[in-house]
Amino acid sequence: MLRRQSQRESAARTYARSLPIVPVRARGLTIEGADGRRYLDCLSGAGTLALGHNHPVVLEAVKKVLDSGAPLHVLDLATPLKDAFTSELFATLPGELADNARIQFCGPAGTDAVEAALKLVRTATGRRGLLAFTGAYHGMTAGALDASGGAGDVRVTRLPYPYAYRCPFGVGGDRGAELGARWTESLLDDPKSGVALPAGMIVEAVQGEGGVIPAPDDWMRRMRRITADRSVPLVVDEVQTGVGRTGAFWAVEHSGIVPDVMVLSKAIGGSLPLAVVVYRAELDAWEPGAHAGTFRGNQLAMAAGTATLAYVRENKLAERAGTLGARMLSQLQGLASAHPCVGDVRGRGLMIGVELVDPEAAAPGDPAPPAAPALALAVQQECLARGLIVELGGRHSAVVRLLPPLTLTDEQAGAVLDRFADALAAAERAAGPSVSSRATAHRNAAGPSL
Repeated sequence: MLRRQSQRESAARTYARSLPIVPVRARGLTIEGADGRRYLDCLSGAGTLALGHNHPVVLEAVKKVLDSGAPLHVLDLATPLKDAFTSELFATLPGELADNARIQFCGPAGTDAVEAALKLVRTATGRRGLLAFTGAYHGMTAGALDASGGAGDVRVTRLPYPYAYRCPFGVGGDRGAELGARWTESLLDDPKSGVALPAGMIVEAVQGEGGVIPAPDDWMRRMRRITADRSVPLVVDEVQTGVGRTGAFWAVEHSGIVPDVMVLSKAIGGSLPLAVVVYRAELDAWEPGAHAGTFRGNQLAMAAGTATLAYVRENKLAERAGTLGARMLSQLQGLASAHPCVGDVRGRGLMIGVELVDPEAAAPGDPAPPAAPALALAVQQECLARGLIVELGGRHSAVVRLLPPLTLTDEQAGAVLDRFADALAAAERAAGPSVSSRATAHRNAAGPSL
């Protein structure tokens, strides 16, 4: 089967290359492959599966729709399922936004919602330019790629994102974030900066694909003030951070800001394709048919999404993610003293990243050693050999990412950490005697890491 896939599918396939498994059954955190092996899934559909695989409330919601005879494809017509989904979604939004919001159902992927959001602010303001950030990831369609950190043909003004470990200003911490904010203000206010007043600013409260980099709350509040003072709509991409992932229902809640536009997808569909844009009513400048999508009326996804949103809210899974995520983060940070290849451990809630580095290649005075993508790949492979599925991200694919479901138990969290620590040690040993000997020396001095 894997051979046929490699012969028939596009060379653009990604996960199938690093995770050569054939899932046939799944429940919660666990996936079972066709060969009978079981895996702990800390990828969760790239953050889509807030409740893990095949949660009973999701299955029941989908089954109920199928048994009801309700139409499954309705374009943008009103249906009871859509009304229930919209009501549940609005109940979770920041109150100041929900009280005066409009919702746009888009094509089924997050990148479709990003395209709609960028189109919306351009339509509403009559301006064309956009502000985005280094390290950003907003999707794979043309407009979303333009606003992402890997854009090759720059048509969007790029701003420095606060990355404490690899600060673009070389200072890190609060000072680095402050300098980035000052640069943003200067760019907008300097009549000779070459940057006209933009149609909007798009930002992630936690950069996911960029390496699991949480933006400081004060910096987020500063971006909100900067944009509000200049009548620039602020678009926050919550595609991966939403529905409790970061320890709050929406990541903007940590800083208390209320954006003008929120881009939502992944977990809002309860494992099925669904994407929306929620925005202030004042921006609703669309003409009928100005933005559409054939599959924007996915009834099964709306039912699954309503059940997921309600379950996360009623069972306080966001708070649970914050508590358990902080504990996991602390234990993973303990690895740094025993493993010099662990450069930084960071995250928010159950969105965690471990950046691997090559300490031997660090230049004198360099605050952070070079990234170690080969080692990160080896760790990912060693994790898979131990029945743990993790993803890589970051600037050089050197950040091991953990995105377990919000239903993760304490016992499961312990198993994930144990397998990861064992895989890290195995990858170090395989990397060569210099790495493993340094790690051994550190472990002897520091004691057990987990």
